[in-house]
Amino acid sequence: MPTLRRRLYLTRPELIPEPTHVRYHIFSVLTWPLVLELPVAGTKIRHKTEPVENLKWRLVRSSAVMRGRPFSWGGLGDLAGSTDPFPSNRGASPADSGPRGLLPEFSLKDKVVVVSGGAQGLGLVQAEALLEAGATVHVFDRQPEPGPGSKYHRVAQRAAEELNRTLVYHRVDVREGVDDLNRIAREIADRHGSLDGLIAAAGIQQETSALEYTAADADRMLGVNVTGVLMTAQAVARQMVRLRIPGSIALIASMSGTVANRGLLCPVYNASKAAVVQLARNLASEWGAHGIRVNTLSPGYIVTDMVRALLEKFPEREAEWPRQNMLGKLSAPEDYRGAAVFLLSDASRFMTGADLRIDGGHAAW
Repeated sequence: MPTLRRRLYLTRPELIPEPTHVRYHIFSVLTWPLVLELPVAGTKIRHKTEPVENLKWRLVRSSAVMRGRPFSWGGLGDLAGSTDPFPSNRGASPADSGPRGLLPEFSLKDKVVVVSGGAQGLGLVQAEALLEAGATVHVFDRQPEPGPGSKYHRVAQRAAEELNRTLVYHRVDVREGVDDLNRIAREIADRHGSLDGLIAAAGIQQETSALEYTAADADRMLGVNVTGVLMTAQAVARQMVRLRIPGSIALIASMSGTVANRGLLCPVYNASKAAVVQLARNLASEWGAHGIRVNTLSPGYIVTDMVRALLEKFPEREAEWPRQNMLGKLSAPEDYRGAAVFLLSDASRFMTGADLRIDGGHAAW
């Protein structure tokens, strides 16, 4: 290992399982995901800075690494004149973000969270963000578990190999499998002794004019987007109440619950998302006494694989939709990573019955 001659700036100690050591996140000099580990016995740090050669120390890998960039001691190099091998902080684990590490309120360490509709799209991206924040994540989805080569498989592999976290898949239909929802939620709570959060992202879309909508299609839409959301939230909340655990529930709504989308014929979908916003307010009022917070997240247009196929079918929308918001662009699922962590963590601990709208200013016009 190269000799380090420059001063290291140390933050507050991080609690770790080994009682004989204390770890300090390194910042300013290093932006790599490393931690300085010092023996507690015989070590005194008189100031916030200390020459490295005066300390008995070793560098250890942090609890998380930069997304997609495997850790390597060979990349450490000589600090004198070396450049940062991770030039962008985009995709960094929340635990290592920022010059002094992220506020502890955003940590989801030791939390157990369910994400419905988490096999793909927005749900999967948010599930990965929760894993990075320290949570154990259980995914509910009606599709068979995606196999090797899928985006889900990549996230599951990264969770195990890089993040040292657990991602578990459960095949369940939120509309038809109410008994399964309750059974699985209880199994999760019993397995971990806790169930702390939910992101209810399962939902469907259908573009049909109001004059042509069938009763069967409307029942299916409302069954998944409203009843399915309620049943999922109910199953999770029952375990929170049973175990007396204050928790946080985030229901994925949409800006379409606030506005009528220009040129988009989705009357029942829009109504279902408005219902989700109102549902959250009522659940928040009922479950607040148990310490359970319930909020909604209302995204704008998101370019998922499904939307990308729609834009290929209607190419004029790719030019028109960005002009309908104040930022002049469409969002990506990654734009909602921070919102997921915020809503499920203590960072939003005094927030309930609220709608967090992230739509590029679309609904503000």
